[in-house]
Amino acid sequence: MKKVAIVGAGLAGCLLACFLTRRGYAVELYERRPDPRSGKAERGRSINLALSERGLDALRRIGLDQQVMKDALPMKGRMIHPISGELDFQQYSADGERAINSIGRGALNNALLDATDARIHFDKKLVWLNAATGQMRFEDGSTAKADIVIGADGAGSAVRGQLLDQGLLQESLDFLDYGYKELTIPAAADGGWVLDPAALHIWPRGKSMMIALPNPDKSFTCTLFWPNGGTASFASLTSPAAIMRHFERNYPDVPPIAPTLVEDYQHNPVGLLGTVRCSPWHASGRVLLLGDAAHAIVPFYGQGANAAFEDVVELDRCLDATGDDWAATLRMFQERRQANSEAIAQMALANFVEMRDKVASPVFQAQKKLEHVLERALPGRYVSRYELVSFSTTPYADVQRRVRRQQQILGSVLGVGVLAAGALVTAALRSLTRRGNR
Repeated sequence: MKKVAIVGAGLAGCLLACFLTRRGYAVELYERRPDPRSGKAERGRSINLALSERGLDALRRIGLDQQVMKDALPMKGRMIHPISGELDFQQYSADGERAINSIGRGALNNALLDATDARIHFDKKLVWLNAATGQMRFEDGSTAKADIVIGADGAGSAVRGQLLDQGLLQESLDFLDYGYKELTIPAAADGGWVLDPAALHIWPRGKSMMIALPNPDKSFTCTLFWPNGGTASFASLTSPAAIMRHFERNYPDVPPIAPTLVEDYQHNPVGLLGTVRCSPWHASGRVLLLGDAAHAIVPFYGQGANAAFEDVVELDRCLDATGDDWAATLRMFQERRQANSEAIAQMALANFVEMRDKVASPVFQAQKKLEHVLERALPGRYVSRYELVSFSTTPYADVQRRVRRQQQILGSVLGVGVLAAGALVTAALRSLTRRGNR
């Protein structure tokens, strides 16, 4: 029986352990942090995520979907909060019924930890790896050895760092000039909701934005996506008075419902936003990178965890295809997943611009309504990018190609509409001119 070591007991690592133990492998998980079930969460770390069809598909395969979804909060669309004026709800799907799901990250991680039969070692920070032999050393001086080593240890992957130091891969880190910081909107005094829990809330402000996702305790986790530098940035807004003034001016509906706003802002860290690319994802026929460790993306499509879960499903398929030949599996996995990881990386960056700049635009809103009209008129033939990404398991690269074709159709429809409108206006003017000449 081959021994598999998974470095990282987060969402992807734990899910992978569930899949591999079912295949009969002896799996050991190594996690640098303490056991999250002990309640020692990292302050400021994201406490919820948007789980959609790709993630649910993976959970169904190990029979964990129903348990996880018990505490899920379905969000059927975006609720746009302008600086002034009425809220605007924009449904995600043409029928208005499909939803992405706000899930507690900690609860999901704990469910996966409980579900796996792997041996789990906490407080084990990897400091050295021999890719050729599978030998590992940890910060506490302990060592381990495995036939296969899989790095599922996130964007700052220690496994990737070891492969990079040994000249076994190349990487690029493309950081945005933006960061993120989390705040909390608590439940109302009577224990109810202060915002609609069936929506992902967005405060689009051109060059910056805030979003909020509901939690089972009827609070909301808010995330600021602001520039790192400039006049209205994390660097410039530091004093309590300046923070409050900025929110009262730019997010006027937030201070009345966020009593710990200033405290959260001052104490929670600013996180980095960027895209990680590397190649190859494997080394020596025995080491593999998976999930964020191989291809971290910005969070603006809510696909980070979903894409990582899809990685696990694809790796399982590759093992089936190769008869558990790991050297062949590692090569096949990268061949099948790299184009898809690049596609969602590009789409996530594009969605940042859409969320912060476009969602409040009447032109954008009209285009989305037209998309839904086309989806209803051409069921299965015209499907929006959002639905393909969030409500299907269509490969991300295929989504990109299909959307390009559909945008050409949409452009043609809009062009015909403009021409038709122009023809009607011209005819009306001619009619008026003829009447005036009588």
